[in-house]
Amino acid sequence: MQKINIGIVGGAGYTGGELLRVLINHPNAHVRFVHSSSNAGEFISKVHTDLISDTDLKFANEITQNIDVLFLCVGHGDARKFLTENEINESVKIIDLSQDFRLSHAATFGERTFVYGLPELKKEAIKKANNIANPGCFATAIQLSLLPLAAKDLLNEVFTTGITGSTGAGQGLATTSHFSWRANNIQAYKTLQHQHLHEIGENLANLQGNQNAQINFVPWRGDFTRGIFVSSICTLTMPIESVYELYYNYYTTHPFTHITENNIDLKQVVNTNKCFIHLEKQGNKLAIHAVLDNLLKGAVGQAIQNMNLLFSIAETTGLSLKANYF
Repeated sequence: MQKINIGIVGGAGYTGGELLRVLINHPNAHVRFVHSSSNAGEFISKVHTDLISDTDLKFANEITQNIDVLFLCVGHGDARKFLTENEINESVKIIDLSQDFRLSHAATFGERTFVYGLPELKKEAIKKANNIANPGCFATAIQLSLLPLAAKDLLNEVFTTGITGSTGAGQGLATTSHFSWRANNIQAYKTLQHQHLHEIGENLANLQGNQNAQINFVPWRGDFTRGIFVSSICTLTMPIESVYELYYNYYTTHPFTHITENNIDLKQVVNTNKCFIHLEKQGNKLAIHAVLDNLLKGAVGQAIQNMNLLFSIAETTGLSLKANYF
């Protein structure tokens, strides 16, 4: 069985911990090092205590080159800084989970070119790539909601609301990530100016072939830890039966995005790499609802899905995860 030698930079945060949880049970993965300057020498299970008995790895303070792929689980702006300060062999593939290389004008770094890593949009390009810019969590949910329409040039103005759990804000302390603030509370933030709008707009415009898709997005902070629920409304005269057929056909070759005619909820997808989409229509208004786990399909699950594609192994390998429904 092919083994993929893996390095992880930024292993102490939510995404680093989640990446380890999945990779430890991935049949093709061999994690050679997990880099964390602040925790160097400590057992990983001391920081990610749910991994006690699952791994004897310690955090490393050095980067070794005997790897096939490097995951960058660092903050926005820090991936580009890391690659500037550390020379990584050109043979090493890079999967970056920050936003540093997602836009076309920023996708080149030295001799490296990053491909946007949304498999439902760019699967064939990902298979041929060496470097991947993993999409944002809200960007994934919203784009999966709209790709079938954009592919048929059916998008105009879209109004989207979305709510995310506290893990979407990262592990650093902030007023709005405290339990005492989050409990029994919600709040809109970055109204109409969320950073993921840039990658959403660029990809939908490229797919549709025009700039008609105008996304008006209001994100919300929710009173739960993980998951994203987005609802998008647009004008469409097509009958609902034809819209469902359009969505079923678009996602027929994509194993993690599922269309259902039943109502959906977060618990169906939390702890999985799945996205569920449900459609509703009243008159000429179409509502598209989508749910996913922001740490998995919205981050590391999708990153591992991209790794599988890069190394020509089954796309679903290591990602058969059960939802924590109760």
